[in-house]
Amino acid sequence: MSILRQRTMETVTVQDVGTEAGAENGSGPAFPTRVVLQPIAAPSVLGWFAFAGATFIVAAWMAGWYGSPATPDYLFPFAALVGGLAQFLAGMWSYRARDVLATAMHGTWGAFWLGWGVLWALFATGRLQEPTGTFSSLGYWFIALAFITASGAVAALARGIGLFGLLSTLTAGSVLTAAGYLANSDMTLKIAGYFLIVSAAIAWYEASAMLFADSFRRVVLPLGTYSRADNVPGGESMRVIEWAPGEPGVRHGQ
Repeated sequence: MSILRQRTMETVTVQDVGTEAGAENGSGPAFPTRVVLQPIAAPSVLGWFAFAGATFIVAAWMAGWYGSPATPDYLFPFAALVGGLAQFLAGMWSYRARDVLATAMHGTWGAFWLGWGVLWALFATGRLQEPTGTFSSLGYWFIALAFITASGAVAALARGIGLFGLLSTLTAGSVLTAAGYLANSDMTLKIAGYFLIVSAAIAWYEASAMLFADSFRRVVLPLGTYSRADNVPGGESMRVIEWAPGEPGVRHGQ
């Protein structure tokens, strides 16, 4: 999540490496080696903003903030396109950033919101009949999400308290949502909604902190990592490009 400072954001190419060496040692035809560096913006800025938007509007409905009657029929287009499509794309771009945690979380939750939107679209069009009592099938969606997100929360401990707080409250919200649908408990779903709202708020903060740090080239909001430089407003947060063995110029993470 630290700012990556480079001289240029254009593609950098290194070629014809080792050609002369291969010709001199008689090892046969030497082919030029090309290393292409293509820096990209941090995908998690989009990912967490998209997650925060979709999760907030649906969690607010679960918590009863819209009043009565309330229906997700007016929510699923936003949830599917913003929380689903935008976040799923952020997850795929996280592959480019070689961020395994972001890939797993954005990919999983982006796909979930796409599925959630499709489900409620089928309800709205009458293709499927929404259950009036226990909704066990949807409850099991959230059981799966709870286990996956819990793994992400444990992995987030290696990075900082901000991301851990986001994923741990999301895990709790998923567990309670699963219990609410399995037991047909409106109160449990309402409590789950508040946990999800907290998770959405942390996601909004995390994305905003990364956005401001990149735009102003210095820390504006503490980034929530274990690095002191990342949490002192006004200071610069800089990480040198890593040169791992066999991967010149490749930096892992965002």
